[in-house]
This record gives sequence, structure tokens and C-alpha cells, in this order.
Amino acid sequence: MDSGESRQFKDSCSSEQESWFSLKSLHERIPLNAKRFGSAVENYTLIITEKPDAAQRIASALDFGRKAKRMEKNGVPYYVAKRDREMVVVSALGHLYTVVGERRERNHYPVFDFKWAPLYVAKKEAQRTRRWLQVITDLARDAEAFIDACDYDLEGSIIGYNILKYACDNKETASKRMKYSTLTDEDLKKSYAEILPSLDFALVEAGRTRHEVDWLYGINLSRALTIAARDWSGHYTTLSTGRVQGPVLRFLVAREKSIRSFVPTPCWQVGAELKINDRVFQAKYVKQVIQTKKEAEAVLDACRGRDGRVGKIETRQYKQLPPFPFDLGTLQREAYSLFGYSPTRTSNTAQRLYLDALISYPRTSSQRLPPVIGYKGILKHLSKVPKHKRPAEKLLAEPELKPNEGKKEDSAHPAIYPTGKLPQRSLEGSERNIWDLVVRRFMAVFGESTLRQGVKVYVNIDGHSFFLKGIRTLKKGWLDFYEPYTGIEEVLLPPLREGQKIDVEGMILEEKFTEPPPRYNPASLLKKMEEAEIGTKATRADIIRTLYNRKYVRDGRITVTDLGFEVFEVLKDHCPTVVSIKLTRDLERRMNQVHENKEKRENVLASVVEILKPIMKGFKEKEKIVGRQLSDAIGRAKFQERIVGVCPTCKTGNLMVLRSRKTGKRFIGCTNYFEGSCRASFPLPQRGTIRILGKDCRRCGWPTLQVLIPRKRPWTMCFNPGCLAKGKRKRRVEMPNM
Repeated sequence: MDSGESRQFKDSCSSEQESWFSLKSLHERIPLNAKRFGSAVENYTLIITEKPDAAQRIASALDFGRKAKRMEKNGVPYYVAKRDREMVVVSALGHLYTVVGERRERNHYPVFDFKWAPLYVAKKEAQRTRRWLQVITDLARDAEAFIDACDYDLEGSIIGYNILKYACDNKETASKRMKYSTLTDEDLKKSYAEILPSLDFALVEAGRTRHEVDWLYGINLSRALTIAARDWSGHYTTLSTGRVQGPVLRFLVAREKSIRSFVPTPCWQVGAELKINDRVFQAKYVKQVIQTKKEAEAVLDACRGRDGRVGKIETRQYKQLPPFPFDLGTLQREAYSLFGYSPTRTSNTAQRLYLDALISYPRTSSQRLPPVIGYKGILKHLSKVPKHKRPAEKLLAEPELKPNEGKKEDSAHPAIYPTGKLPQRSLEGSERNIWDLVVRRFMAVFGESTLRQGVKVYVNIDGHSFFLKGIRTLKKGWLDFYEPYTGIEEVLLPPLREGQKIDVEGMILEEKFTEPPPRYNPASLLKKMEEAEIGTKATRADIIRTLYNRKYVRDGRITVTDLGFEVFEVLKDHCPTVVSIKLTRDLERRMNQVHENKEKRENVLASVVEILKPIMKGFKEKEKIVGRQLSDAIGRAKFQERIVGVCPTCKTGNLMVLRSRKTGKRFIGCTNYFEGSCRASFPLPQRGTIRILGKDCRRCGWPTLQVLIPRKRPWTMCFNPGCLAKGKRKRRVEMPNM
């Protein structure tokens, strides 16, 4: 982009009239009823919320706790309430607007001209949002005042702003703002009583910037990759990358390369079995890694048949401070560690608990709990739950409650905490687990430090030193409130004294191999993204999920696929800035500065275009080379997806999902099947999607598959006809005619 183009770009960004980034008039795009909306009230305040559950709760809270009157038009619910004046509360369905290109061709890039438009314009599957926008627009016509009551964060702010601007005929500057962290009646009434006089336009501007920047990166790079592969192979496969996705893939590829290039080297470990008071303990040699087998055997020979003597006994006591309150990232990591929940599942579950008013707003980066939330009031309510009664009452007996807080703050919301409201419905498994975890973490932060004692006993055997380690809890402190999630190990040793004789029952020699660095899992990758300061608390989990959906990675212990490697190599070779961690971090910083009024949205967008323009030009020039690379990788990936495991019959081929040439029906067969050298084959259900789990059957050791049928619960099957674990749920499957 030359200087003239750059000036033109910035000038157009500054103007809301006829600009790339503004929607001229929603009324030009949505057919509206000419007749005024026949609502139950007139001259009311229109309150916009983010989700239907929030609309119902806000309406009831503001209607003096009464159940607000529910009304409906075209299948869209809204609520009528009255406080100091008549109110109508209507919800969005999350984002009702999105960024789209000015030109609608899908086979074109680069694309730098864009605007905000209704979501249904961009996505066919979002057609029901058309009805929502029509009803909101009709309701806005008779409204005298407007309140944005969407979630108070970056996403909620842009959702409310767009609705007020486009669906409510430019009412964004005349709207007031509710700010709350829980959906309890008390919090919502307080939010209305202390309503903010205007929207947080700096937060809105930051939200617009982030969405527009991500769109510029995503649409151009993803379209370039997809078109290159399609034009070379003639087959369509969705490929994607983006501002954050590229650097995250870089983390994973770097780790994968270090694992694959790692050469394990042998080493040996020596141990001794010591009998103390009729119990046998395993002691470790002080030199825990011995490089040669000869040296290890020399230690064994010297100690074999000898008695031991207790040498030095080291004892130390130390405190473990209570944990910090949960922010979203630590909640996601803890839930993965304890329950195996993906970050996305934890985030979605926490959002449901928030909408049920059971916990505070979960998309927070704060580790602080202000006293204004009312610690003791929350604990009094929690004490009504039988399993929380004892710990809650124990804390209530304390003269003062002071939480152990972390350094991280969030200007919009405190850390995640239970509201004290008890479930009004039966919680499903993940909801029950996450709620209980949040409750116990909340109580634990008020506990005293845990006091623990560590003991290290050295035992001398013929001049060679071995040691035993013990650890025990002297004072439970906060552990008493966080059970059963503590994960604290207790190793008790019998009383010993220096010089005491110890019987040596036997010696141990183990050959070990050095290990490569561990693979990332979704929780550790989330932490890596936080440390690298890329992505946001609300988007990091979705980035990880996208990598799985695009088949760039697989498995819980994340393994990069051939396709993931190839996409990264293409990006690294042809647009290294896209996978630059530093560039992504700097861009994050600049977008944060938009919220702080230290940077202008227009300048950020102009710089992004200047970065992308030469990248897209280079892609155009090398489109065939890139297309061939990606097409080959896609072909290999699709082949690998069908491989189930090694054929148990011929041992040389692979079992994979095949289709009969005669009938087109699918079955599992050996890759040597059609050559005639191996006839191993097994039937499969003909309905549903087959997903290869990469796990073996617990009973027979054969690979297992998952069958996913729409609107039915997924089920796992072992296709070994002789397996004893097929259980009660047998299904009849027919072998296709070959």
C-alpha cells in the first residue's frame, strides 16, 4: 500500500458514512413490517441482553422479583416488566452481526474492503437470527429509552453496540449501560440502580478492532490456503489459519519436532529394598542416574548381602498458601486435570452455570474477590447444601474472612465465585462437577496455610548412600475446604534414629531411557498461550478447538498431523509474519491500547492491511506450488484418518475403513484386501459417522471405534467378533457383498 492508499484507507476508517466498516442502513437489508409493533405497553425502556436466559432473569429481577410477563412474536420471546417505568427486555442470540466483505465472491483474495452486516447474511445456518433482528427493530420503534444489558466484556459490548446501532436506528449514543457480574436478583437490581450513563465506547472500539483484525487475517489467509489446494486437486477442503492460530500451531510444531528428533539414551537407576518394622520400603541411590551399566552393577555388587545403617535425618517444615480464586484460565486447567474436560467444555459449562445465576461471570482474568460480593452471605447460603455445611460453617465462625488473592486483575469482573444461589434444577454431570469445584475453591481461598513436614532419611550400605523420603500434613488448613480436589500425597515413614541398623532385603537395577519433552495437552497449551500473551480469555479455547476441527492436531496429548505440519511449513516459507509470536503479541498490545485510548482503531487496521498486502501478493505468485504441497498433505491426512490399526491376520497390512466396490457399503478390511493377499474383514454399521478413537478395547486389545448418529448418543464399539466385552448392547451389522 503506497502513502496515498494508506491515507485513503485511514480516512475511510474515520468516517461512519459510506465506509468499508459501516452498514448504511439495516432497513435496506431487512424487510420490516410497515405496521407499528403491537406491543402490550408504549413509551417503554427497551433492555437488550445477550442470551434469552439473561433476559428472563433481568426482567424478573427488575419487576420486584415477580415472574415477568413473557410475550412472543414470530417465535422470539421477550419480557414485559415494570419498576420505575415500563420495560421490555429482549435478548440477542450472542452475536447477531459480523464482519463481511464488500464483495461477495468466495473465490477472490485479497479482500480488504469490509462492513458489519447481520449474521444471517454471512452464514446460511444463522437464518433464524433474521427473525430476532426483525423483532428487536420493531420493539425499538416504540421505545423511549434504551439500556445495554449484555455481558460486560469485549464480546458483550460489541454485541450490544451493534444491535443498538443497526437494529435500533443509531441508539448507541443514547443508551445507558448495566454492569453486573452475576445474574442474581440483588446484583441486577443494584446494576439498574447504579446504571452507567453511556456505553463503554473504548471497550466497544477495542471489540470492533479485534473482530475486524481477525477477519482480515482469517478471510485472506484461510481463503488463500483453501483456494490453492482446491485449484490444484479439484477437491474442496476447508483450511484455515489466523492471527493467533498460526503462532499456536508454531508452538505445537516446534514441540513435535523436538519429540520426533529426540534420541533416547540408556541410563540406569539403582535402588535398595529396606525392611523396617516388618514393612519393605524402596530407597533410591543418591546418584539417581548412572550413565553406564558397569558402574551400576559395581554398586549392586558392593551392597548385596550387606546391612544398612541410618545416617543423617533431615526434617523440614513448610507452609503451602491457599490457592488463588479462579480466573477462566485456571478453572479450565483445573477442570482438565481433574475431570479431563476440554477448555471449551469447561467454558460452556461455566457459562450455563452463570446463566442459572449459580456462579459469577466466568470470562474473567481476575484473581481477586472484592469484599462487596459479601463473603459471609454467600457462605450462609452454601451451608444449606449438606456436603458444604461443615466447611461453610467453619469459615463463618472466623472473626474475619480474607481471601488469598493473585496479582491478575480485570477491570470488568472479579474472579469466579459461587453466588450462593442453590440449583433450582438437577445439574448434569459436568455442571455438577464445575459448580462443586468453584464452591470448594471459593472456600479454600479463605483457609489458613497448610503446614507440611518433609523427612529425608539417608541409609548407608557399605559406603554407598541411599535415601527414603516421607511427607505428611501437620495442619490441613485450606486443604480441609478443597477436598477431594487437593491431590496432596502423604508418605509416612516409621520412626527412625541415626545409627539404627536396617535390613537390606534386596537390590534393584533398572534400565531407563532419557525422555523427550512432554507433549502439550489442551490445558498446558492454554497456559502457554496465556504466558505468550496471545489470544484472549474468551477465544483461546476456541483456537485450540479449531486446530482439532481442521485436523491439524489430534489426541489428548496433542500430536501434530502431517496436514498440520504442511500448513505450518507453507505459512513459514511464504508468510513468516503470520506465525510470528512477537508480531502477534505486539498486535495484541496495540489492540489492548485501543481500549485504553492510547491507540486508534484506524491505525491498527491500516497497519494490518500493510502487513497482509505483500503476503497475499506472494501467495498469488506461488499458488500452484502451495496448492500441490497442501493437496498432497490433505490426501495423506484423509488416508491416515481411515487407518484403524495393524491387521491381526497378515501383520503386514493396515486395517482401515473401506467400501465395497459392488454395493458401496463400508466395512473394515485389510489394505491387502483388494490385492487378494489378505481377506481379513469386519462389518460396520452403515449409518452414522465412524470416528477412530486410537484406543484399544480393555478386554481384547483390539482398536475401538465410535459411531456418531445425529440426535442419538454416540456409542463405542469393538469390532473383534470374539471380544467378550461387547456387553449387553449388541447391534446387528451386516457384512456387505463384495
